[in-house]
Amino acid sequence: MKILLYTPAFLPRVGGLELGQALLAEQFARLGHEVTVATHTAAGDRPDGFAFRVLRQPGPAALLRAVAACDVFMQANVSLRGLWPLALVRRPWAVSHHSWYRREDGRIAWQDRLKRFVLRWAAPSISVSRALAADLATPSLVIPNAYRDDVFRVLPEIARSRDLVFVGRLVSDKGVEVLVAALGLLAADGLEPGLDIVGDGPEKPALAAQVAALGLAAQVRFLGTRTGEELARLLNEHRILVVPSRYDEPFGVVALEGIACGCIVVGSAGGGLPEAIGPCGRCFGNGDAHELAAVLGELLRAPRAEIEALRAGAGEHLARHTPERIARLHLAALGERLAAGRKARRPRPAGAS
Repeated sequence: MKILLYTPAFLPRVGGLELGQALLAEQFARLGHEVTVATHTAAGDRPDGFAFRVLRQPGPAALLRAVAACDVFMQANVSLRGLWPLALVRRPWAVSHHSWYRREDGRIAWQDRLKRFVLRWAAPSISVSRALAADLATPSLVIPNAYRDDVFRVLPEIARSRDLVFVGRLVSDKGVEVLVAALGLLAADGLEPGLDIVGDGPEKPALAAQVAALGLAAQVRFLGTRTGEELARLLNEHRILVVPSRYDEPFGVVALEGIACGCIVVGSAGGGLPEAIGPCGRCFGNGDAHELAAVLGELLRAPRAEIEALRAGAGEHLARHTPERIARLHLAALGERLAAGRKARRPRPAGAS
């Protein structure tokens, strides 16, 4: 199958969508399919070195040729900017949904309404969580995200000597200030767990000031951005990964990475994040520092048997998110769409009614 994967954001930019689409394209190619990734992201300083073609910042003619050459055109989120070739070249159109079609304040603007409207022509329409699928008016198949199982894994030689860790961008949506506030509440209750904040972003100065104001400087470390093997080793040092997002996460691959490295995950209850956490952690109300503090307090004081019970379901849960399994589920959905299209175009025998 010739698959054109259209993703506005791609490597070398670092983010959940960028990494996830690279992983999916890598698996498609490994399973024997001809893959081209079309993206607005410019090349980095180093050669790509992928097992698939990357078409960067294509002009109209190049994008039209790529669509004409593919068997199926698959978008990562509906991109109105990238849809126009289908008006000139008829190809099956598939979409995978990784974010909400609405504004940051929750409004559904005209662009979002248009994206939701055109989904009636997408086959298949794939959502990364049940929560995301439920937000759409048209039917959507749920196929969750994968995580890099070759990188994120338990490393028995590393001592699990640290308490709490956060991994992500330091922006208001990620709710790190809620976690710091919860740490202050725990201190008032006699608990002083260490917290490592992994990541960078515009909120770092405000967070550092909050840590200082609450007298938590001895407990909190700002470690900057860590990726790949370095991040996996760091996660293996911690007992609990906290994902305190203020907004409803569509999914949450970071939860899978933490679970794979042996962490219990505590995350906000909105959106698809609870689906990513599965049976391997606990949830709390978005933005509720008091509830987060209560959950963390219970886990920090919990007997070893209770913690091991949360870890017990990790293997089965993670098995549903391996890169090969997720790629095969996508390919099955795309194959069904192609088969249905060929059947619809097949001429009927002479004399058939």
